[in-house]
Amino acid sequence: MSDTSLATKSKSNQEVETLILKPSKGWVALNLKDLWRFRELAYFLTWRDIKVRYKQTILGAAWAVLQPLMQMIVLNFLFGRLGNISTGDIPRPLFTFAGLLPWNLFSKALSDASRSLVSNRNMITKVYFPRLLVPFSSILSGVVDFMIAFVILLGMMAYYKYPLTSAIWALPVFLFISLIAALGIGLWLSAWNLHYRDVGYILPFMTQMWLFLSPVPYPLSEAVDKLQGMFPFQIEKLYLLNPMAGVVEGFRWALLGGESAPVEGLVFAMVVSIVLLVSGMFYFRRMERTFADMV
Repeated sequence: MSDTSLATKSKSNQEVETLILKPSKGWVALNLKDLWRFRELAYFLTWRDIKVRYKQTILGAAWAVLQPLMQMIVLNFLFGRLGNISTGDIPRPLFTFAGLLPWNLFSKALSDASRSLVSNRNMITKVYFPRLLVPFSSILSGVVDFMIAFVILLGMMAYYKYPLTSAIWALPVFLFISLIAALGIGLWLSAWNLHYRDVGYILPFMTQMWLFLSPVPYPLSEAVDKLQGMFPFQIEKLYLLNPMAGVVEGFRWALLGGESAPVEGLVFAMVVSIVLLVSGMFYFRRMERTFADMV
């Protein structure tokens, strides 16, 4: 891949913009200004993904609701009926569905970002544009599914007579962190996926295991209590290195309330997500010059 710079020259009293392509070397700069210059392309890539997602499907956008509902039924059976894990005062269907929404947003964004370069191989080999736009635009399309499922969650809250809390303003913060974490990991995996197609086989298994390692079908406090006796160190700190632990708990707290705000989980999630994003962006740019050859 190559860095870009702009030069202008006068020709017949007109300013002509010239795009200069240079080979990139080493740990190149991120060139974030190019992302802004090509922002319209990001919009069209996102809109294209939204339009084709449910094309030629019978149920269409209803899958955005059916998927989390079916997941909720299975998880409630496994962790409620079989595992007998308590969810406190919150009804189990509402507890699980509220945890699934941010998780599914993260899972879909991670999956789409990891496969984005392979899916857009024709664009990568034919035209120039900032390659960071490909995984970046891929994570945004899942927001539409989240908004559809969120309406169902509000209906469930009305059914169980759960009013919105005063912390509802924090929901965008936790959702933003989940997208940052997904993009950061997706940048690493998308670059690896061009060189090692094993990533496409590992990813579904990895996200499935990650679901059970995140407090989606169970409270974080109960998981920590059960695990603490098995380890000689503070297991909660290690558990919070999973950014989705803080995101899921925070999302549930902001929507359904709780004893106290999960400040520690929020801090851990934010720090880990930012580290993943920055490192992923630099690694992506490092490998960018090989994309056209490997795709």
